[in-house]
Amino acid sequence: MTAPHPLVARARRLADDLLAPHAEQVDQGEVPRSHLTEIGRSGLLGLNAPEEHGGAAAPASVVRETTEILAGACCSTWFVQAQHHTPVLTLAGSDSPERERLLPLLATGELLAGVAYAQLRAYPRTPVRATRERGGWRFDGTVPWYTGWGLNDVMLLAGVTEAGEALFAFTEAREQPGLRASDPLRLAALTAARTVSLELDGLWFPAEAVALRTPHERWAATDRRKTVNANPAVFGLTEAALALLDEETAAPLRSRLDETRRQAYALADGAAPHECLGERLALRTQAFAVLQTATTAAVVAGGGRSMLLTNRAQRLAREALFLMVQAQTRESRRAQLAALTG
Repeated sequence: MTAPHPLVARARRLADDLLAPHAEQVDQGEVPRSHLTEIGRSGLLGLNAPEEHGGAAAPASVVRETTEILAGACCSTWFVQAQHHTPVLTLAGSDSPERERLLPLLATGELLAGVAYAQLRAYPRTPVRATRERGGWRFDGTVPWYTGWGLNDVMLLAGVTEAGEALFAFTEAREQPGLRASDPLRLAALTAARTVSLELDGLWFPAEAVALRTPHERWAATDRRKTVNANPAVFGLTEAALALLDEETAAPLRSRLDETRRQAYALADGAAPHECLGERLALRTQAFAVLQTATTAAVVAGGGRSMLLTNRAQRLAREALFLMVQAQTRESRRAQLAALTG
């Protein structure tokens, strides 16, 4: 039997020894910074970072497997650290001065990053506008969702320029002139991830803070290629729910899970990113269906105890609802609703 990749082995140890045993407690409170520190020490925050900057440059299969493990153990902790990887990937492909300054700190986990860009999916509406000012950029508007407030050190913020460009820039993840955060939002699931909304009123960035500036249509095409794929976190959460069932109940669901995952990952590895988008979206929707069935089965199997907020099956069912709308686009919403209505 082939030994697991070192990062997969570390993720498994973290999941078994730290994340899963405390997941219900975290769910009712907030993600401890110590959890994120341990993930950083393990090297998992540098999964996607170049090796020359202290990262692992891990293959896609390792990224997927570690995602499954962390999300299945404690979805709130997974989601906070998941925000970190978009800033890392953005800097890795950037020629911004921030690349050499920030990338080594992010790759080693010395700094934790968050990201606010979902508002770009509202285009042609522009909830966050970026305009030139004093040799840099001014941001105005509202970020509806920002995860990890009070846990992250830096944030990557996106807005739309007057020329219709998507512009991403780095700043410290704290209140400052032109940036005000709401209280943490009370959510049905993942309140522990400390998600807030941000009000921007003249938040200014120097030109060198910009990490990416590209036509919105180009960014949207890249984003679509990501959001039509099945999320490995869905498979990890499904596995966690199946572990709560007896084998007779779990077996047919596990077969559906394994086949959906096999097809989704085969497409991810075997087709170009712009190919088979419809098939990818169908598999994403199929993965949600298995997740919904597995978590509902876990609640039913647990009986009345499942209604306790401290119950694992009930937590997983709420987290499943969260994943069904996380990174949702108009296209994925239509596909999910069509599947739900037959």
